[in-house]
Amino acid sequence: MENEEKKQEQQEGKVDPTTLQVPEVLPVLPLHGFVFYPGMGFPLQVGSESSKQLIDDALLGDRMVALVPSRLEQASGGEDIGEDDLYRVGVVGYIHKLTKSEEGYYQVLVSGTRKIELIEFVQTDPYLKARVAEIPMEVVENKKIEALLFNIRSQFQKLVSLTQLPQEMVTTLNALTDPFYVAYLVTSQLNLKIEDEQEILEIRPLEDLLHRVARELTKRLETVEMSKQLQESIKKDMDDRQREFFLRQQLQAIRKELGEGDEEKVEIRELRERVEEKGLTEEAREVVEKELKRLERIPPSSPEYSVTRNYIDWILDLPWTESTTDTLDLDKAEKDLDRDHYGLKKIKKRILEFLAVRKLKEDIHGPILCFVGPPGVGKTSLGQSIARTMNRRFVRIALGGVRDEAEIRGHRRTYIGALPGRIIQSLKKAGSNNPVFMLDEVDKLGNDFRGDPSSALLEVLDPEQNATFTDHYLEIEFDLSRVMFIATANVLDTIPGPLRDRMEVVELTGYTEQEKVAIARRHLIPKQLEAHALREDDLEITEAALQVIIRSYTREAGVRNLEREIAAICRGVAAEIARGRTEKTVVDKDDLYDFLGPIRFFPEIKARTWGPGLATGLAWTPVGGQILFIETAVMKGKGQLTLTGKLGDVMKESATAALTYIRSNAERLGIDEKRFSAIDLHVHVPEGAIPKDGPSAGVAMVCSLVSAITGRVVRQDVAMTGEITLRGDV
Repeated sequence: MENEEKKQEQQEGKVDPTTLQVPEVLPVLPLHGFVFYPGMGFPLQVGSESSKQLIDDALLGDRMVALVPSRLEQASGGEDIGEDDLYRVGVVGYIHKLTKSEEGYYQVLVSGTRKIELIEFVQTDPYLKARVAEIPMEVVENKKIEALLFNIRSQFQKLVSLTQLPQEMVTTLNALTDPFYVAYLVTSQLNLKIEDEQEILEIRPLEDLLHRVARELTKRLETVEMSKQLQESIKKDMDDRQREFFLRQQLQAIRKELGEGDEEKVEIRELRERVEEKGLTEEAREVVEKELKRLERIPPSSPEYSVTRNYIDWILDLPWTESTTDTLDLDKAEKDLDRDHYGLKKIKKRILEFLAVRKLKEDIHGPILCFVGPPGVGKTSLGQSIARTMNRRFVRIALGGVRDEAEIRGHRRTYIGALPGRIIQSLKKAGSNNPVFMLDEVDKLGNDFRGDPSSALLEVLDPEQNATFTDHYLEIEFDLSRVMFIATANVLDTIPGPLRDRMEVVELTGYTEQEKVAIARRHLIPKQLEAHALREDDLEITEAALQVIIRSYTREAGVRNLEREIAAICRGVAAEIARGRTEKTVVDKDDLYDFLGPIRFFPEIKARTWGPGLATGLAWTPVGGQILFIETAVMKGKGQLTLTGKLGDVMKESATAALTYIRSNAERLGIDEKRFSAIDLHVHVPEGAIPKDGPSAGVAMVCSLVSAITGRVVRQDVAMTGEITLRGDV
């Protein structure tokens, strides 16, 4: 009788579902998009016919169903969900109440009681049924569990305060005593992916469950805090802008009351005054007027305002009419050039000729010179000296490694951060429209997908075109015809032909030993004495010492390394003076070891054992000239010629031509014709790791071959250069 009463109460939904035993077999109600946890209760909407029949049958029985999440991403009415579409862990749901809607849906109030695992399916039609096993939720009490629960409760309370979760959630959480229910309630409010929610449901040990929930809660809290900080930052930025706008409006009103007018109007009025004062060309004036009218219509807060203002400033800052007056006193100019540079008579003569013509004709175009020579011969310093002599400003741009055409012509204004090219920038910096403009290292220009800078220089360096030079940024013609352009290069080979054609090439050869000694006396030693705070009474370097430095410590066409060695001597003397030395230091050739160390270079001639088959040639390199030895060995053989020393094709052909000339003139040279078929010749050019090529070793090869064959020795103090023809012409 008592069992029948309990069964009746269960069918009517009047019992505590947590006290009921879990049946062995339960109907399975698939859930889509969420996970049902033990201790939770809320209404479910059921629409499929099979699921509605499941609910009807459950209400006639014990009211218990298995609530199991579906793996399917798309929504399903339950008709198409099979055994493989469901997870294997779910909860027992107890149906408290059923409400049928007019649309035919079931509204079912369900609460979760216990965790279960699906063992096997026993029915698939009209709905799924499965044999289940209850998963025990064993509560363990220890300090670690208590600490985890305390952390979860406090972190969840913080999450509620930062989000729109109802405050009642904290009260509900604090009222729960079962740690499993605490974990599941918190998890249900974290908006996790269904895969993560299912993983949490499947965790069995309580400690592992609390650890996982605490970790997910911390991640969620960090995301919320970061989002809140971002929102506060955006709000503050908006508030600052509104405040700035309000203050600007107030400032504008105050200025209006004081009769000062708008700041922008004052700014534009000042720009118009600069336009009147500046001697702009007609084209430039029209462009500036157009931009000023445009500026009046643009709000000052707009980015376009600053872009337009910057463009106008660039135009007004250029030296349209500003120029320096040339010094036309030829005697003074000649003295200035001689004072600054020793030798270089050809270049000095060219500068004086330009000044002479400039004195007779004012509107002459500036010359476009190209100084070509090895490093250290004074190409760059000569440009500065020319500017000083002519009383002109000096500007220099280094072109080594420049690959972008925009470096010369500028970027178009459509690009963000666009600027004029380096030509216009340098003229603005000079503040004069007739400076001496040095284009340094023009032979080291590159090119790539961004364009060819050397082609952009064609207009700059063409006297017929540079009067109308147009920069991409300005898009206004600027007259460069009064500028004196000077280019520098180490070699001519890498300069494109059209560019080389536009320049007057002036070659600067290396200095002789006597010239280097004179340059050291006049310029380098006084310069280094001043740089090291020394007086003439502190140091004297004898001429013999200078000659040894030039011959044995440096090997160059210029004087750059010579200056470094002199600086090393000055440093040594300065160190001695700092230690208390008072007498004058005289550095002779025997003292150089103490300051500069052992000799670095030995004369090639002295280092060799001279004999037949040796001849001396002259070689050219980008850093200066040097001697080149040619050695020939004769041995018994069959008339073969062997060439070694990493020779190029031209040099190999020179050797072949030299041998042919010797054989064709053997009688005149005193050589037995039959001997050539009985010997082999081996021509070697030392320093075999260095590539060598060119036709100018022909004469030296003839002398070396004849010397080896006849046994006659070539003079040791004579070096040769020149190409030999089959007829013997040099």
